Amino acid sequence: MASNPAGETTPVVPEVSAVTEEPAAALPTPQPAPLVADDADSSYDGNSLDGSDTTSLRSSIYNYRVENGRTYHAYKEGEYWGPNDEEAQDNMDIGNHLYTLLLKGKIFKAPIKTPGRVLDIGTGTGIWAIDFADQYPSAEVIGVDLSPIQPAFVPPNCKFEVDDVSENWTWKPESFDYIHIRAMYGSIADWPKLYKQAYDHLAPGGFIEHMEVDCEIASDDNTVPEEHPFWRWTKVFLQFGELSGKSFIQARDAKKMITAAGFENVDEEILKMPIRAWSTDPHLKQVGMWQQLFAETGVEGHGLAILTRVLGWTYAEAELLINEVRHAIKDPKTHAYYRCNIVVAQKPL
Repeated sequence: MASNPAGETTPVVPEVSAVTEEPAAALPTPQPAPLVADDADSSYDGNSLDGSDTTSLRSSIYNYRVENGRTYHAYKEGEYWGPNDEEAQDNMDIGNHLYTLLLKGKIFKAPIKTPGRVLDIGTGTGIWAIDFADQYPSAEVIGVDLSPIQPAFVPPNCKFEVDDVSENWTWKPESFDYIHIRAMYGSIADWPKLYKQAYDHLAPGGFIEHMEVDCEIASDDNTVPEEHPFWRWTKVFLQFGELSGKSFIQARDAKKMITAAGFENVDEEILKMPIRAWSTDPHLKQVGMWQQLFAETGVEGHGLAILTRVLGWTYAEAELLINEVRHAIKDPKTHAYYRCNIVVAQKPL
């Protein structure tokens, strides 16, 4: 890999032929090797796992929208497609374990030593912010989300705010040492603005970390052809991105946009997350088991509002595709995976 004067590593992302949404220009990042399927696939069977005006939490934000049996956030209603009910919260916590497992037990990659103030964007249930606050009791951790679904009892150095990070931020400039963003696919229309606000609100020398999933389902052995349920599922999110301006493949642009915001020492790593435990790699087999659980428990929540509210499908049509995807997740002949891009960068001193 080569480095430019700002310290950005420039490795090559080959074009992904299956994508119809216009991707960003290829950014040089080392690609993970093709995954090898294990003939003795041991997928999850249900028994395999061990047991910006900051808004006060007034009653109006708890009047959730109910739609097709799922509940959605009330504050800035419709800005985010995902539900916030108990089923969705359980799925978020499964996702947190999945991403921690992907990082081999770590909850972040940035080379931070003694963080002072930390901002967790899109905190969800707050589980990452709580874990970070536990690990760094001297830090002050703020988690922000559209939904007030975080627990009441948290470490004394952790707090949560209901806010829309796509609006102008009200925190003081240069007031954070580390800003963490994870799994915000399909949530932000203006990523350059968000990265610039992150830059402005980091202290000199502070770090941003964006861990993002590329929502195109891929395979290295052509087991996800066109018209496969996974490919039809992918096209739903690509179409949503085109209609809403909120891309589900932002992972591909993160490095370029973070660099353009002024950050230096920009590093990107791309990891593969198998769907099911089909990989021969022991670590990725575990990742695949949890990815299967995450996918199975989240497939309806990820797709229902997008299909019915945005794309105009009937509930019956949406449930038909959702059930096809559920069956495809368990298909041992399919060796599919998601890509996860992790970008870490530093604000100049």
